[in-house]
Amino acid sequence: MLNPRILLTALLSLAAATAQAQTKIVIATVNNGDMIIMQKLSKEFEKAHPDIKLDWVVLEENVLRERVTTDIATRGGSFDVMTIGTYETPIWAKKAWLIRLDDDLPSSYDLDDVLKPIRDGLSYDGKVFALPFYGESSFTFYRKDLFQKAGVTMPEKPTYADVEKFAKATTDRAKGVSGICLRGKPGWGENMAYVDTLVNTFGGRWFDEKWKPELTSPEWKEAVTFYVNMMKKYGPPGGSSNGHNENRALFATGKCAMWIDATVAAGYLANPKESKVASSLGFAPAPIGKVPNGAQWLWSWALGIPASSKHVKEGKQFIQWATSKEYVKLVAASDGWPAVPPGTRRSTYELKEYQAAAPFAELTLKAILAADPTHPTAQPVPYTGVQFVAIPEFQSIGTQVGQNIAAALVGKTSVEAALETSDKATERTMRRAGYYK
Repeated sequence: MLNPRILLTALLSLAAATAQAQTKIVIATVNNGDMIIMQKLSKEFEKAHPDIKLDWVVLEENVLRERVTTDIATRGGSFDVMTIGTYETPIWAKKAWLIRLDDDLPSSYDLDDVLKPIRDGLSYDGKVFALPFYGESSFTFYRKDLFQKAGVTMPEKPTYADVEKFAKATTDRAKGVSGICLRGKPGWGENMAYVDTLVNTFGGRWFDEKWKPELTSPEWKEAVTFYVNMMKKYGPPGGSSNGHNENRALFATGKCAMWIDATVAAGYLANPKESKVASSLGFAPAPIGKVPNGAQWLWSWALGIPASSKHVKEGKQFIQWATSKEYVKLVAASDGWPAVPPGTRRSTYELKEYQAAAPFAELTLKAILAADPTHPTAQPVPYTGVQFVAIPEFQSIGTQVGQNIAAALVGKTSVEAALETSDKATERTMRRAGYYK
């Protein structure tokens, strides 16, 4: 019989050796619902890879962007895997800040299955530097029951004139129901993601063909005035504090009749376990203002590896797992088909189970395929990107403009003054960066 002390010592030594053999990879991600599911299911990855330990850093969207941008620019090495998007990926790849991911993918991964607009958005010089966890465009969510009660009907292709009429008809302050919920929280990827599309479809653009800002143009003034008036008349209280997650919660609890935002929220809102309005949920394309160009955005939250990571091999293994066909089926088994990551793989949209469980699937796919970041506006522009301008300076420009527009939303300044301040600040930034003299 073994001496208990010897046995205990042996077990402790084995545990220590196992822990020492494990490689810890630190993953920075956003606190969106799909990422929370990924974190929950990652124990399955750890079971299959006992030599890898995952350490999660889950952050609010604006904070995540600030943290990962600082870390990768300074080669801080805090993270091995980063959740990044279609804005950062090509810019950072050009600076050699990211590890290429398509050079040693197994054939089973089937990169060609990834939707081309999403794949292209995560590429630089024909090479892929991030793999998509989910992809999205934008469309209109609405409550069929409230529309019926108000005696209005959502058309197949709504306009912003329709939206204003519907918002007025469905607002019921006595019952705490707002006719429209829109992003108001400042940030280039928060309120400006929506406002950019509104400006596009009202015929505006960020810059003319020589990179001169056009934020005081009639189109910008009309679009932002429309946005501010809509939010003040028919939006929720405290709208300037609401980003994607806050509006999703408001809609899911019955506080909004309409919401124009990311298609990715459809799976959550259609799930009766998460949403009180699942049974009355309707979907329509993003509204059109004066022109169709840029009315709906194109985005992907993706996973990339910073060049400063010391665990590239393990990081690649995790990313391949989290963006695979097998992961889609794992989510379906765990949380149901409506919850699977949308907008990335064509094979997902070919599955009968997904088609049957996700009434929003066809509209989501159409929106993603229709979005054109190379022609985001009706007028010619020197940039690409629908809800952002694909230049390094836009992160600071967009956030500053978003803060000024949020100030107009709460009445601290007028729309005209907010846009004049924004235009001057943007011009200074662009001059300093050498875009024009």
